[in-house]
Amino acid sequence: MVTVHDVAARSGVSIATVSRTIRTPHRVTEPTRVRVLEAISELGYRPNRAAAGLRRGRTGTIALVVPDIDNPYFSSLTKGAQASSRARGYGLVVVDTTELAEVELEEIEAVAPQIDGLILVSSRLDEAALADIAAAHRCVLVNRTLEGRDDATPTVTVDEAAAARAAVEHLAGLGHRHIAYVGGPARSWSQTRRLRGIRDAAAVQAGFEVTDLGGFEPTAQGGRAAAQDALDSGATAVIAYNDLAAMGLLARWAELGVRVPDDVSLVGFDNTYVAELSAPHLTSVGADLREVGETAVELLIERIDGAASRGAAARGAASGVEGADGDAEAATVAALELHRELGAQLQVRGSTGRPRP
Repeated sequence: MVTVHDVAARSGVSIATVSRTIRTPHRVTEPTRVRVLEAISELGYRPNRAAAGLRRGRTGTIALVVPDIDNPYFSSLTKGAQASSRARGYGLVVVDTTELAEVELEEIEAVAPQIDGLILVSSRLDEAALADIAAAHRCVLVNRTLEGRDDATPTVTVDEAAAARAAVEHLAGLGHRHIAYVGGPARSWSQTRRLRGIRDAAAVQAGFEVTDLGGFEPTAQGGRAAAQDALDSGATAVIAYNDLAAMGLLARWAELGVRVPDDVSLVGFDNTYVAELSAPHLTSVGADLREVGETAVELLIERIDGAASRGAAARGAASGVEGADGDAEAATVAALELHRELGAQLQVRGSTGRPRP
């Protein structure tokens, strides 16, 4: 059986460097990383997660908690988290909370003893409960922050203001002057920021009007429920809270004989894979969801390893021993950027066009 010793010998580095390349590759210089990865590939080495976890006093597993795995936003994000976890030698448990805060809390309490850390995506918990979870467990928040409560918990967010601005500017550039917004549920952290971003972007456009149609469920059914309200608003273009709601709008409008984009233009949020499954294809704005998942895993494992590094440094100080590798890792942890905001891009497809004269 191929071992880490074989990989170290083949690549000409220490066992510690091989381990670091597997768990936190960004901490290793590119030439060394390439050499180690080539040795791993040539030898067919597979890390033993259970054994590594025992040696580190950990489980070697992390959890990704999402509101609805059926939503393409969360499934795409999960793909990125899964790939990143595997590359770093960690197992990933995915927990679906069915959009319910009470289920989320129960699942976190159940899974916490079996994992090394949590990634909470678009948590449905209120601020106080979320702050309690962050204080009790190593975790990373995605699409949530704890501003004013906890600045030490890592977060991954998308620049919602820039995303909204891109959508509004695109429609304004086509000649639209009245748009409607089909919002998401009030409990959604992103909803507040998307609506604010749309209003702010509209405010700098001359003669531009935004009609807020209120909140709907972030599903195709929610979009269908909003379809007639959007038409009745008189808007020539609609921005939907997410791509699923946009799919519902498209489906209901097709039943009503409304043509997109001839009669009304439509823009979605999140730019998920379903945007290319509709007719016409959906113009949508969003971040690279796999990158969101990868970034969250990177931050969490940095936090897990950082705790171990600090513990090792403390033990070394107590015994009067100081290691260069420990110093390097401690410095990396100290310099860690805890809060990452990812950019968003607008993908123009067939659902937007000039308004009718």
